[in-house]
Amino acid sequence: MSGVPSLPEPGDSNLAFALFFLPRKRRRDAMLFYRFCRAVDDIADDESLPPAERERRLNEWNLTIEERRHEEIERLIESHSIERNLLLEILRGCASDIHPRRFHTIIDLEDYCWKVAAVPGLVSLKIFGCRNPQSETYAIHLGQAMQLTNILRDVGEDAVHGRIYLPLEDLARFRVSEQEILEARPGLGFRSLMTFEAGRAATRYAAAIPPREDWKSLLPARAMARIYRRILRKLEHERFPVFQRMMSLGRLEKAACIAAAVAERIDG
Repeated sequence: MSGVPSLPEPGDSNLAFALFFLPRKRRRDAMLFYRFCRAVDDIADDESLPPAERERRLNEWNLTIEERRHEEIERLIESHSIERNLLLEILRGCASDIHPRRFHTIIDLEDYCWKVAAVPGLVSLKIFGCRNPQSETYAIHLGQAMQLTNILRDVGEDAVHGRIYLPLEDLARFRVSEQEILEARPGLGFRSLMTFEAGRAATRYAAAIPPREDWKSLLPARAMARIYRRILRKLEHERFPVFQRMMSLGRLEKAACIAAAVAERIDG
């Protein structure tokens, strides 16, 4: 397909583990959507490219979606009745990452999380074959929780690139300066700040209740929830060593999370 942006290979990811139990066609389509998300996210984060070139490449993707140029993406949209604007919303979220910025309030941060995490969750519901409207509420809460977990895990790495995603109003509340984060020299209030934000994520996880009707279809989401909740708990247990290393799970830990999701009873 010349003249349209290319999609990367799937690679090894938490999501690839979680999608294993989907029916074959749905798994293929879910991986296609993941490859789209990864492609546009990689463009936004590629600091080897000048910002103008990243903007140009994301704009090319935007035109590709608007003008229906990509055969695979169009098949995906048509097969699952996906709203085109949802893909455009993901692109807007990725574009906002090109230039490091600050989020003044939790509302500002949640708007960003909506674009880059909740919206992909809503698209995934279509691909998974979910039918209950309550699954949308589940996807929104889970997307917010997982993205906040990512933000907490990546504080150190983001700081290297001049980025701070934690709300500035929360930094002020706990007397944490931007400079101490950017310079990886956390002060007395940093751990309290991180504990507070982890509590926000935990509240979102608790609110993400999968409806009975879509229990089986939501297996990949339930598995991802377990993986990311485990990352959050490890961060809390190890007192947020985000400037020393990035918290992750090994293959066996991921497999255990997925096995637990498979075995989980519908009544919890």
